[in-house]
Amino acid sequence: MIAKIDDDFDLEKIAKSGQCFRWHPVADRSFRIIHGARCVYVEQLDSGCFRFECDEETFNEVWQGYFDLDENYSAIRARVDAESDPFLWRASENEKGIRILCQDPWETLISFIISQNRNIPAICRSIEMLAEIAGEKVEDRRGRMYYCFPSAEAVASLSQDELLQCKLGYRWKYVKAAAEAVLKGLVDLEVLKSADSEEAIAALTQLSGVGPKVASCVALFGLHQLDMFPVDTWIRKVLSNEYPHGYPFEKYSPYNGVFQQYMFAYYRNRLPESM
Repeated sequence: MIAKIDDDFDLEKIAKSGQCFRWHPVADRSFRIIHGARCVYVEQLDSGCFRFECDEETFNEVWQGYFDLDENYSAIRARVDAESDPFLWRASENEKGIRILCQDPWETLISFIISQNRNIPAICRSIEMLAEIAGEKVEDRRGRMYYCFPSAEAVASLSQDELLQCKLGYRWKYVKAAAEAVLKGLVDLEVLKSADSEEAIAALTQLSGVGPKVASCVALFGLHQLDMFPVDTWIRKVLSNEYPHGYPFEKYSPYNGVFQQYMFAYYRNRLPESM
């Protein structure tokens, strides 16, 4: 089906934003996207149109929410004044098209545990290996096979050797511990979707290997708490260089996570010389 989207939406920018690890480019402005147990091919056309290789019912039930299409991102960007905050205005304008995906919280938790101290290709490789060793094998609409992201039960059942085969290194124990904690109900990710940010971070950081940065990424990208503001090396540079007197969190609430993505992408993609 063809969907006309009259808002900020750029597949390339989302793919490079560091929030998703199972997007596979298949052609210019076209991606094969695996989300949990679902898979779709999406092509960015002209004039705000996108071709989704799925029926309208699946688009409405799955992909409308996944891409957060009920949120108006151009209106979020309009909150920034070019005169009072020229840096954030430039970052927002340059990186418009990024959206915060509504990803599965379990998949997001494991993905960001795996992501620690690794580059994106290595993260993607480990996630694919984990899916292949423990996920269900399914055929997509083009007849190609893919592996669903494995359940907590499937991951918890894996041995140390099997997890190490996924190139997880020391992270294998954190992945297994998170799976066991979810299975035992020590952390309920569905309940955390409706929790406030402090409660969500407190619950997530009780898990082995989950610090504030990973927890905030899970809250932003998995629980869809749009005010979360993960701080990594890039954002530390932004705050130091652009906001020496403090970043105005209250001014941009409840969308600080959206603005964090614009700043992260802008510094990483546009200003390598400042690094």
